[in-house]
Amino acid sequence: MKNSTINKEEIEKFSKMAEDWWDPVGKFKPLHKFNPIRIEYIKNNIVKTLRLKKGKKPLENVKILDIGCGGGLLSEPMCRMGADVTGIDASSKNINIAKVHARKNNLKIKYICSSPEKLKTNLKYDVILNMEIIEHVENVPIFLNSCTKLLKKNGIMFVATLNKTLKSYVFAIVGAEYILRWLPIGTHDWEKFVKPEELIDILSKNNLKLDKLDGVKFNIITDNWSLSSDKSINYIAKFIKN
Repeated sequence: MKNSTINKEEIEKFSKMAEDWWDPVGKFKPLHKFNPIRIEYIKNNIVKTLRLKKGKKPLENVKILDIGCGGGLLSEPMCRMGADVTGIDASSKNINIAKVHARKNNLKIKYICSSPEKLKTNLKYDVILNMEIIEHVENVPIFLNSCTKLLKKNGIMFVATLNKTLKSYVFAIVGAEYILRWLPIGTHDWEKFVKPEELIDILSKNNLKLDKLDGVKFNIITDNWSLSSDKSINYIAKFIKN
């Protein structure tokens, strides 16, 4: 389908690994290590932009749509911080894993098996999370246009992805998949990586203005991720809807 952003091969790939979502030493181990920096970045930027009070539940009543939510690795911490979270994913296996895990932890999260262009809702969200998802979809411009329609005016969209550079090919594919075996071989396709300037250009056509752009790097010695000025491999961007 021309207007579908679902890549069936990608869905099948992640569906096969669905049982591993909550295993910190399983196939999603790199994402578990990456998660703390993502959570902190999202929380701090939402609090600052929406001028919220800091506290135990700093994101109270903030409506968040987590797109490509997988097993709920970001949806759950957002919910724990008080946000009203909806998580969508095109893989029914991922959604089922997420639902079961949320139920076990008494978390009220609305999980729906859908892609953004097919989501049936009249709601507009305060925040949209597009974290590590755009490198796995078909037709990035249509995908981002569909996401934008779901965002409120002055709402925030976070996008985290991989830059399309020689360095990202060497480290994210050759290094992470083939040498270190952090990820199953074939997790990423370098042709699908998106340069920051391409992302900014696509979203500017959808009335989203770049507010912040940061690199994210991994320190192999400390075994930790941190924010960086180096955007040549991983980067995270924050956009505001005009």
